[in-house]
Amino acid sequence: MLVYPKMVLLDLVGPLTVMNLLPAEVHLVWKDKSPVSTDVGLPVTASTTFAECPENLDVLLVPGGISGTVQCMNDLEVITFLSQRGASTKYVTSVCTGSLVLAAAGLLKGYRATSHWAVADLLPLMGARPARGRVVRDRNRITGGGVTAGLDFGLVLAALLKGEEEARRIQLTLEYSPAPPYRNGTPEEAGPERTAEVKRRRRALDEQARVAAEAARDRLGL
Repeated sequence: MLVYPKMVLLDLVGPLTVMNLLPAEVHLVWKDKSPVSTDVGLPVTASTTFAECPENLDVLLVPGGISGTVQCMNDLEVITFLSQRGASTKYVTSVCTGSLVLAAAGLLKGYRATSHWAVADLLPLMGARPARGRVVRDRNRITGGGVTAGLDFGLVLAALLKGEEEARRIQLTLEYSPAPPYRNGTPEEAGPERTAEVKRRRRALDEQARVAAEAARDRLGL
Protein backbone atom coordinates (compact mmCIF):
# COMPACT_ATOMS: atom_id res chain seq x y z
CA MET A 1 0.00 0.00 0.00
CA LEU A 2 1.47 3.30 -1.08
CA VAL A 3 1.50 6.07 1.52
CA TYR A 4 2.44 9.62 0.62
CA PRO A 5 2.24 13.21 1.89
CA LYS A 6 -1.23 14.78 1.84
CA MET A 7 -3.02 11.50 1.21
CA VAL A 8 -6.61 10.94 2.37
CA LEU A 9 -6.31 8.73 5.43
CA LEU A 10 -9.70 7.04 5.04
CA ASP A 11 -8.73 5.84 1.56
CA LEU A 12 -6.00 3.81 3.23
CA VAL A 13 -7.64 2.86 6.52
CA GLY A 14 -10.79 1.33 5.00
CA PRO A 15 -8.97 -1.31 2.92
CA LEU A 16 -6.28 -1.71 5.59
CA THR A 17 -8.93 -2.58 8.20
CA VAL A 18 -10.29 -5.32 5.95
CA MET A 19 -6.83 -6.67 5.12
CA ASN A 20 -5.98 -6.78 8.83
CA LEU A 21 -8.93 -9.12 9.38
CA LEU A 22 -7.98 -11.58 6.62
CA PRO A 23 -5.21 -11.44 7.91
CA ALA A 24 -2.63 -10.32 5.35
CA GLU A 25 0.96 -9.13 5.43
CA VAL A 26 0.80 -5.45 4.56
CA HIS A 27 3.66 -3.19 3.52
CA LEU A 28 3.15 0.57 3.80
CA VAL A 29 5.53 1.91 1.19
CA TRP A 30 7.11 5.30 0.58
CA LYS A 31 10.47 6.71 -0.48
CA ASP A 32 11.70 6.65 3.10
CA LYS A 33 10.39 5.90 6.58
CA SER A 34 9.77 9.47 7.64
CA PRO A 35 6.16 10.16 8.76
CA VAL A 36 3.95 11.52 5.98
CA SER A 37 1.12 13.97 6.58
CA THR A 38 -2.51 13.14 5.84
CA ASP A 39 -5.66 15.15 5.21
CA VAL A 40 -6.76 14.86 8.85
CA GLY A 41 -3.39 15.74 10.37
CA LEU A 42 -2.65 12.23 11.64
CA PRO A 43 0.75 11.17 10.27
CA VAL A 44 1.47 7.75 8.80
CA THR A 45 4.88 6.12 8.73
CA ALA A 46 5.93 3.74 5.98
CA SER A 47 7.03 0.27 7.06
CA THR A 48 9.25 -0.18 4.02
CA THR A 49 10.87 1.93 1.32
CA PHE A 50 10.69 1.75 -2.45
CA ALA A 51 14.12 0.13 -2.47
CA GLU A 52 13.18 -2.46 0.18
CA CYS A 53 9.71 -3.31 -1.12
CA PRO A 54 9.33 -6.93 -2.29
CA GLU A 55 9.14 -7.30 -6.05
CA ASN A 56 6.38 -9.91 -6.27
CA LEU A 57 3.27 -8.54 -4.58
CA ASP A 58 -0.27 -9.86 -4.49
CA VAL A 59 -1.74 -6.36 -4.32
CA LEU A 60 -0.52 -2.89 -5.20
CA LEU A 61 -2.83 -0.23 -3.74
CA VAL A 62 -2.72 3.53 -4.27
CA PRO A 63 -5.05 5.59 -2.03
CA GLY A 64 -6.26 9.04 -3.03
CA GLY A 65 -5.45 12.51 -1.81
CA ILE A 66 -6.24 15.63 -3.81
CA SER A 67 -3.06 17.71 -3.66
CA GLY A 68 -1.01 14.65 -2.73
CA THR A 69 -2.37 12.85 -5.77
CA VAL A 70 -1.20 15.65 -8.04
CA GLN A 71 2.26 15.57 -6.51
CA CYS A 72 2.50 11.81 -7.05
CA MET A 73 1.32 12.14 -10.66
CA ASN A 74 4.18 14.56 -11.28
CA ASP A 75 6.81 12.61 -9.31
CA LEU A 76 8.87 10.40 -11.64
CA GLU A 77 10.29 8.40 -8.73
CA VAL A 78 6.77 7.44 -7.63
CA ILE A 79 5.62 6.79 -11.20
CA THR A 80 8.64 4.59 -11.93
CA PHE A 81 8.15 2.55 -8.75
CA LEU A 82 4.47 1.95 -9.51
CA SER A 83 5.13 1.11 -13.13
CA GLN A 84 7.79 -1.44 -12.21
CA ARG A 85 5.87 -3.11 -9.38
CA GLY A 86 2.59 -2.96 -11.26
CA ALA A 87 4.05 -5.01 -14.08
CA SER A 88 4.43 -8.06 -11.82
CA THR A 89 1.68 -7.56 -9.21
CA LYS A 90 -1.33 -9.89 -9.13
CA TYR A 91 -3.85 -7.09 -8.51
CA VAL A 92 -3.22 -3.43 -9.35
CA THR A 93 -5.66 -1.33 -7.36
CA SER A 94 -6.66 2.09 -6.08
CA VAL A 95 -9.21 3.99 -4.04
CA CYS A 96 -10.61 7.40 -4.99
CA THR A 97 -8.13 9.63 -6.87
CA GLY A 98 -5.45 6.97 -6.51
CA SER A 99 -6.60 5.75 -9.92
CA LEU A 100 -5.24 8.97 -11.43
CA VAL A 101 -1.80 8.04 -10.11
CA LEU A 102 -2.09 4.52 -11.54
CA ALA A 103 -3.15 6.00 -14.86
CA ALA A 104 -0.24 8.45 -14.82
CA ALA A 105 2.05 5.44 -14.40
CA GLY A 106 0.55 3.87 -17.53
CA LEU A 107 -1.11 1.09 -15.55
CA LEU A 108 -4.70 1.73 -16.64
CA LYS A 109 -4.27 2.02 -20.41
CA GLY A 110 -7.15 0.12 -21.97
CA TYR A 111 -8.73 -0.76 -18.62
CA ARG A 112 -12.10 0.25 -17.22
CA ALA A 113 -11.60 2.24 -14.03
CA THR A 114 -13.36 4.57 -11.63
CA SER A 115 -12.27 7.44 -9.41
CA HIS A 116 -13.82 10.23 -7.37
CA TRP A 117 -16.73 11.54 -9.43
CA ALA A 118 -15.25 15.07 -9.63
CA VAL A 119 -12.12 13.96 -11.52
CA ALA A 120 -13.19 10.74 -13.25
CA ASP A 121 -13.31 12.65 -16.54
CA LEU A 122 -9.49 12.89 -16.43
CA LEU A 123 -9.01 9.13 -16.76
CA PRO A 124 -9.40 9.02 -20.58
CA LEU A 125 -6.56 11.53 -20.95
CA MET A 126 -4.26 8.77 -19.69
CA GLY A 127 -5.76 5.91 -21.66
CA ALA A 128 -8.23 4.53 -19.13
CA ARG A 129 -11.90 3.83 -19.85
CA PRO A 130 -14.00 5.60 -17.18
CA ALA A 131 -16.77 3.60 -15.53
CA ARG A 132 -19.17 4.50 -12.74
CA GLY A 133 -19.39 2.31 -9.68
CA ARG A 134 -18.34 1.94 -6.07
CA VAL A 135 -15.87 -0.71 -7.23
CA VAL A 136 -14.90 -1.43 -10.83
CA ARG A 137 -12.96 -4.54 -11.77
CA ASP A 138 -11.40 -5.07 -15.19
CA ARG A 139 -9.22 -8.17 -15.25
CA ASN A 140 -6.60 -7.62 -12.55
CA ARG A 141 -7.30 -3.90 -12.17
CA ILE A 142 -9.62 -3.01 -9.28
CA THR A 143 -10.50 0.61 -8.63
CA GLY A 144 -12.72 2.08 -5.93
CA GLY A 145 -14.77 5.25 -6.12
CA GLY A 146 -14.47 8.23 -3.80
CA VAL A 147 -13.19 7.94 -0.22
CA THR A 148 -15.90 5.88 1.51
CA ALA A 149 -15.80 3.27 -1.27
CA GLY A 150 -12.62 1.99 0.38
CA LEU A 151 -14.55 -0.48 2.55
CA ASP A 152 -16.53 -1.81 -0.41
CA PHE A 153 -13.26 -2.08 -2.31
CA GLY A 154 -11.61 -3.89 0.59
CA LEU A 155 -14.38 -6.49 0.76
CA VAL A 156 -14.22 -7.13 -3.00
CA LEU A 157 -10.48 -7.58 -2.71
CA ALA A 158 -10.85 -9.88 0.31
CA ALA A 159 -13.21 -12.11 -1.66
CA LEU A 160 -10.71 -12.37 -4.50
CA LEU A 161 -7.86 -13.20 -2.12
CA LYS A 162 -9.61 -15.50 0.38
CA GLY A 163 -13.07 -16.26 -0.98
CA GLU A 164 -16.53 -14.74 -0.66
CA GLU A 165 -17.36 -16.47 2.62
CA GLU A 166 -14.34 -14.90 4.30
CA ALA A 167 -15.29 -11.49 2.91
CA ARG A 168 -18.81 -11.91 4.27
CA ARG A 169 -17.42 -12.82 7.70
CA ILE A 170 -15.33 -9.66 7.69
CA GLN A 171 -18.31 -7.54 6.63
CA LEU A 172 -20.30 -8.88 9.57
CA THR A 173 -17.38 -8.38 11.95
CA LEU A 174 -17.20 -4.74 10.87
CA GLU A 175 -21.01 -4.41 11.08
CA TYR A 176 -20.84 -2.83 7.65
CA SER A 177 -24.43 -2.13 6.62
CA PRO A 178 -24.44 1.47 5.37
CA ALA A 179 -27.48 3.58 6.14
CA PRO A 180 -26.42 7.19 5.53
CA PRO A 181 -28.62 9.94 6.98
CA TYR A 182 -28.97 11.56 3.54
CA ARG A 183 -29.32 10.20 0.02
CA ASN A 184 -26.71 12.63 -1.18
CA GLY A 185 -23.56 10.65 -1.96
CA THR A 186 -23.53 10.97 -5.74
CA PRO A 187 -24.09 13.88 -8.12
CA GLU A 188 -27.34 12.26 -9.22
CA GLU A 189 -28.60 12.08 -5.65
CA ALA A 190 -27.32 15.52 -4.65
CA GLY A 191 -28.73 17.33 -7.66
CA PRO A 192 -27.11 19.87 -9.99
CA GLU A 193 -27.04 22.86 -7.64
CA ARG A 194 -25.23 21.14 -4.76
CA THR A 195 -22.94 19.30 -7.17
CA ALA A 196 -21.94 22.57 -8.82
CA GLU A 197 -21.17 24.10 -5.42
CA VAL A 198 -18.90 21.20 -4.43
CA LYS A 199 -17.11 21.40 -7.78
CA ARG A 200 -16.67 25.15 -7.31
CA ARG A 201 -14.97 24.59 -3.96
CA ARG A 202 -12.67 21.98 -5.51
CA ARG A 203 -11.95 23.90 -8.70
CA ALA A 204 -8.34 24.94 -8.04
CA LEU A 205 -7.17 21.49 -6.98
CA ASP A 206 -9.11 19.71 -9.71
CA GLU A 207 -7.50 22.00 -12.27
CA GLN A 208 -4.09 21.03 -10.92
CA ALA A 209 -5.09 17.39 -11.41
CA ARG A 210 -6.07 18.15 -15.01
CA VAL A 211 -2.70 19.75 -15.71
CA ALA A 212 -0.95 16.72 -14.20
CA ALA A 213 -3.11 14.36 -16.27
CA GLU A 214 -2.28 16.24 -19.45
CA ALA A 215 1.43 16.06 -18.61
CA ALA A 216 1.10 12.31 -17.99
CA ARG A 217 -0.72 11.92 -21.30
CA ASP A 218 2.17 13.58 -23.10
CA ARG A 219 4.73 11.52 -21.19
CA LEU A 220 2.88 8.31 -22.10
CA GLY A 221 2.68 9.35 -25.74
CA LEU A 222 -1.12 9.22 -25.90
